[in-house]
Amino acid sequence: MTQVFKFGGASIQDAAAIRRLGELLARFRSRPLIVVVSAMGKTTNALEALLAAAREGEADDYRDRLETLRRDHLAAVESLFGARTGPVAERVEALITELDRRHRRHAGRERPFHYDQTVCFGELLSTTIVSAWLEEAGMATEWLDARELVVTDDCHQAANVDWQATAEKVRGLAADDRIRVTQGFIGGTAEGISTTLGREGSDYSAAILAHCLEAEEVTIWKDVPGLFNADPRRFDNAVQLERISYREAIELAWHGAKVIHPKTLGPLQQKAIPLTVRSFQDLEAPPSTIGRDTRFDTQTPSLVLREAQTLLEVRPRDFAFMDEARQHDILGRLVEAGLHAGLVDTGAMRLSLCLDGHPERLEPLVASLCADYAVERRDDLTLLTVRHADDALLAALGAGRDSLAERRNADTAQRLFPGSQCRGTWHIPT
Repeated sequence: MTQVFKFGGASIQDAAAIRRLGELLARFRSRPLIVVVSAMGKTTNALEALLAAAREGEADDYRDRLETLRRDHLAAVESLFGARTGPVAERVEALITELDRRHRRHAGRERPFHYDQTVCFGELLSTTIVSAWLEEAGMATEWLDARELVVTDDCHQAANVDWQATAEKVRGLAADDRIRVTQGFIGGTAEGISTTLGREGSDYSAAILAHCLEAEEVTIWKDVPGLFNADPRRFDNAVQLERISYREAIELAWHGAKVIHPKTLGPLQQKAIPLTVRSFQDLEAPPSTIGRDTRFDTQTPSLVLREAQTLLEVRPRDFAFMDEARQHDILGRLVEAGLHAGLVDTGAMRLSLCLDGHPERLEPLVASLCADYAVERRDDLTLLTVRHADDALLAALGAGRDSLAERRNADTAQRLFPGSQCRGTWHIPT
């Protein structure tokens, strides 16, 4: 059966990384394989800066950034193929020329449309180089344009998939053992206009193709061994989660863990396709797998820290109840502001919201609420969420810290602490 592999920017950030990718794929060449590739390294950031320079009329900055993109990708070509001339270099040059042409053509269009016509070139450039290198290394390869495979609407920067049309496009895609290389993050309308899929778009691309092909498995290759029960950068004894369910992964993502985005898991869950996270740096390291099996979800408590949080306590000015109508009004304003509440708690006369501290979104929301309600605000807070904790663990984690708000149900406990009490490295009591 078909396998779908997804490689992020870190795994193809330079020529040496692309060579390692080729060595990895050589181990899987006997099966139908779809390879979804992101832009190289920080190319998407560079393209966003290029877009800003173009829209702000900074011609010199724009030309410098375009030349840097060209130089960096041709440097990878030269390192891999021995020269900056030849068929691969010519394709890279042609893509850079097309990128420049599109900027001139779409400079007056709305930003989301212009964004999608620009940022898609990161993946087009990376897959052009990767596909050519795999052929050079002796692997039969076919380069595919995801803008012709993943059919979407025209909701730019957050396009919605036309599942039926996409399924028709990809049917028969893995008919033989050639490696099919295509782009993550991007799609196209039925009229051929480039679109992007939004946050975690490359992972989502892999899930879309796997769903439509009814693949055996999706593997996301990262620079870490797998998924952990806490951020290893903040918890000195975080452990790997070797198996969790789709439902548990979605819960962790909702609470802010850097796991797989729920929109990636949805199409896989529908077809019961497991998702495996593996290290491209250590192929022998045990992976983490997300699937249907829920037996392992409660074995290890998982912890999520969200920092730079703001607590808003909203009360009616007339000392009335915080009834359903008022909650509906306040939460509706939250949706309009584009903010997610990591913790929501209600009382007879208050509604407490813990929010990410995005000033450009938060400040207008606070101003709106203050016009109609009494609002108390506290900044620089840290929200701790623990899945499957017992009382002893929660007590140990809260020792020496002042809990400003709490919420708990059968499987999730949350506590909000002053940020000053949460700096540095944490240890999970055992």
